[in-house]
Amino acid sequence: MITVDLRSDTVTKPTPGMFEAMMNAKVGDDVFGEDETVNALEAKAAKMFGMKAGIFCPSGTMTNQIAIKCFTQPLDELIADQTAHVYRYEGGGIAFNSGVSTRLLDGNRGRITAEMIAPEINAENIHFPHTSLVVLENTVNKGGGSCYTLNDIAPIADLCKSKSLKLHLDGARIFNALANTGDKALDYGKYFDGISVCLSKGLGAPVGSVLLADVATIKYARRIRKVFGGGMRQAGFLAAAGIYALDNHVERLKIDHAHAGILAEELSKCAWVTNVLPADTNIVLFDTKEPADVIVNKLGEKGIICLPTGPNRIRFVLHLDVHPEQVEYTVGVLKGL
Repeated sequence: MITVDLRSDTVTKPTPGMFEAMMNAKVGDDVFGEDETVNALEAKAAKMFGMKAGIFCPSGTMTNQIAIKCFTQPLDELIADQTAHVYRYEGGGIAFNSGVSTRLLDGNRGRITAEMIAPEINAENIHFPHTSLVVLENTVNKGGGSCYTLNDIAPIADLCKSKSLKLHLDGARIFNALANTGDKALDYGKYFDGISVCLSKGLGAPVGSVLLADVATIKYARRIRKVFGGGMRQAGFLAAAGIYALDNHVERLKIDHAHAGILAEELSKCAWVTNVLPADTNIVLFDTKEPADVIVNKLGEKGIICLPTGPNRIRFVLHLDVHPEQVEYTVGVLKGL
């Protein structure tokens, strides 16, 4: 029986070329700033996004939490969509790490607008937390891989600038967004104070995210990373995978998007499915008549591994370890379920 792992794009293994790059990496002690491969990755990512500097961390959760810590003070408040990963899936870190409250908005598949944000910015009043940060997510995990375009982001950035707010991007799947919208990574630096770029999702690296910002922010971020326990030593073996991913795995993301589209189309024909969200990128969210756990178990018996994200909602995530023949097999299983 074929096995198709659709739980997440974090389950990928290094390709032979990536593994070879890792084994040949030149390394040093990154906490001392002496790992030249880490330094090269940070510089490469910063240049790609039009930012001044970067810091390599073990996870996107850490880069997001470091950014929030850098851009806020205790008793502040940040604004984000109610589905935001920084709020729902980072263990309560906003409150625990930064002493910051969260104002949640109900966006369109996780995407919020300047018009939604503006009335939620608190006036200067001792009864209210100080609004200091807006966080966007691109693509939106809970929105089924929905994307912001730069045209969507520009008015939010203008609002933040006019109100002296920082703007951070949780770019967990930013390259999926770019593949969908056709926007240029280089233009992102014009709008954001911080950008988290994940390497271990669609790009297929085994570990790591890079936080991008200005030089002063990254200098402070190194202190926060140390406190969070994220200071790695000979991390160049991991950074080499990130460099390889940026050089070789960006363009192929459109393959994952095409595979997601195939599965979404087939699901829309299934009598046991009640709704399929638009599959803009590599994530397919769909609702089922029976409880999601029941369907997940049925799929598992056929070798299709996936996760429920609600009582009647299931998520498929396509990635570089899902090949055309596996997509074809999955379509057959869906038809016969």
